[in-house]
Amino acid sequence: MRQISYLKEIVTTWRDLEKKVSDLTILIDVSLAEEDSSLEDEISHEIDCVERSLEDLEFQLQLSGRYDQRGAILAIHAGAGGTESQDWAQMLLRMYLRWAEQHGRQSKVIEVSPGEEAGVKSVLTEIGGDYAYGYLKGERGVHRLVRISPFDASHSRHTSFALVEVMPVVESGVDVIINADDLKVDTFRSSGPGGQHMQKTSSAVRLTHLPTGIAVACQNERSQFRNKEVAMKILRSRLLELELEKKAEEHAKLKGEHITAEWGNQIRSYVLHPYKLVKDHRTGYETSDSSAVLDGELDELLKAYMRANVQG
Repeated sequence: MRQISYLKEIVTTWRDLEKKVSDLTILIDVSLAEEDSSLEDEISHEIDCVERSLEDLEFQLQLSGRYDQRGAILAIHAGAGGTESQDWAQMLLRMYLRWAEQHGRQSKVIEVSPGEEAGVKSVLTEIGGDYAYGYLKGERGVHRLVRISPFDASHSRHTSFALVEVMPVVESGVDVIINADDLKVDTFRSSGPGGQHMQKTSSAVRLTHLPTGIAVACQNERSQFRNKEVAMKILRSRLLELELEKKAEEHAKLKGEHITAEWGNQIRSYVLHPYKLVKDHRTGYETSDSSAVLDGELDELLKAYMRANVQG
C-alpha cells in the first residue's frame, strides 16, 4: 500500500507539471497573438516555476536506491580534540535539524552523550519524511571545521573533526531479521536527564549483536520497554548499513576502485577563519556563505553530490 501511494504521488506530480506547461503555452500564444507585453512578467514567473519543478523532479529521479525513500537515522561522533570537536558535533546536529525544519520534516534526538564542558560526544537523531535517507546518505564521512576557538583564551585557530553516519530507517521483520539468540541484553540505570524515576529504575537498555559486535544503548525513554524498542530500531538500521557497506566495497573491488575508510579523509571542510568557505572535496562544490550552510541550507551541496554520484 505504501508503494501504491508513492507511485500515485509521482503520477500526480507529473500530471500537475504537465498542466502547468499546457497553461504556460496558452499564455505565451495569447501574448504573441495579441502582442501584449503586459504578460511578460507573468510568463517569466511561470517559466521559473516550471524550471524549478523540473530541477526538483530531476533530483528525485536520481534517488533510485532501494532505501532512498526511507527516513534517516544520523549518528554524529566528535573526533579527537575534546571540547572543540564536541562543540563542532553539536553544530553539525543543529545544521541537520535546521535542514529538516526548513523542509517540514519531523526530527527527534534519540540518544545523546553530552560533552564535559560543551557540545556532545555523540548523538543519534532520526529525520523523517520521504527520501530523507536518499537526500542525506551522501553526508556520511568526516566533516572538518577550521575556526578561531571560542574556548581558547589566546584566540588561536583550531581544526576540529566529527564523523557523521547515515542509516536508513528499517522496517521490523522485513529488511533485517535478528535472531534472539544473537542478542545480549543489558539493563542499567539512566545517567541522563529525565527525573528521579529514570535514575532510580534500570530503564536504560544496551543491546549487543554478538555476531558483529555492534552495541546500541538507549536511555532517553521512561520505560525499559520503550528503550529496548528504540535500541532495536537503531540496531536494525546499523546492521542494514553494515550490509550495504559490504556490498558497496565488493562492487568497488569489481570495478577496481580504491577503497579507503581512514578517519583523516574528510568529505567536506567548513572554514570560518581566515576566510569563509564550505567546500565538498568529492564534488568540488564550494560556497562562501558558510553561515547559511551551518543554518541548514544544504540543498545545493546535496544536489551536487547526487549529480556527481550519478555521473560517476
